[in-house]
Amino acid sequence: MMNFFYTYQSLFDHILVYALLAMSQYVVLRAGVFSLGTAGFAALGAYGCALLITKAGWPPFAAIVAGTMLGALASALLAFPLSRLRGVFQAVATLALVQIVLSATQNWVSVTNGALGVNGIPKVAGTGVLLSVVVIVVLLLVAMGRYSVGRAMDVIREDETVAVSLGISVPYYHRIAFILSGLLAGLGGALQATSSYAITPGEFGFGMLVATLAMVVLGGRTSVWGALVGAAILTTLPELFRVFADYRNVVQGILLMLVIVYLPRGVADTVIAMLRDRRLRRRAAPLSAAPVVGGPASTGAPPVNASIDAGVHA
Repeated sequence: MMNFFYTYQSLFDHILVYALLAMSQYVVLRAGVFSLGTAGFAALGAYGCALLITKAGWPPFAAIVAGTMLGALASALLAFPLSRLRGVFQAVATLALVQIVLSATQNWVSVTNGALGVNGIPKVAGTGVLLSVVVIVVLLLVAMGRYSVGRAMDVIREDETVAVSLGISVPYYHRIAFILSGLLAGLGGALQATSSYAITPGEFGFGMLVATLAMVVLGGRTSVWGALVGAAILTTLPELFRVFADYRNVVQGILLMLVIVYLPRGVADTVIAMLRDRRLRRRAAPLSAAPVVGGPASTGAPPVNASIDAGVHA
């Protein structure tokens, strides 16, 4: 068992990092926001953390916190104008953010080393640290979903008109979703930098953008478990199809098409719904089999036919 773990330890670390990025995408989709900025916020967190460690000599933990806050700050600045946009306009605006950040990391050579990236980053975020962070984030998001913030986001996602009629401020909760998304993406980027020794601009481009969105679509966008399941499947899939490396993207595309057509709610959300329906049916079965209250069996009175027969014989 330990040999298996050490063999695939880097894969486990990759799954945990992408789980954080997928949860960043999940937060905005849950609130009905179509944001594609996860890759841009992750790049800010990763480069901010890496440069503070390698060039400014910051302690790794402080640099991780700073990288996380950098992603949250960038998302907070964008949250106010973006919360007034809807649909494809939000997607285009956040896509522009990703392109701006990617261009800066490639062309600001004096700071980011351009296409060569940042090397010599100490690995301080091992599997235990990554797993602990993911567990804490999952618990916080699950707790958020049980209170007013999560419920308001659910209503906004389903129908903004109904949300407004209930007195819910849609721009306010959109801003909360943007800021949480940027914070989680910045944290994921900082942990990626401190778990892989080096980062390059290509890691935070269109590939990461599509991957994080596909993970949430594949797993399900109404529960945090969907982001985890989607990250595990799409991160592990290349290892399973390593023999067919040339067709890896084709296999992923076919898998997404099948899930969208036959499991539109996603893998995890569909399984959760099936388990919930089965539990409700089990609870309803004893109630349907119980005698009707007030009937002969419950009052102890003799059946009607028996009473008539008794009167005839008398």
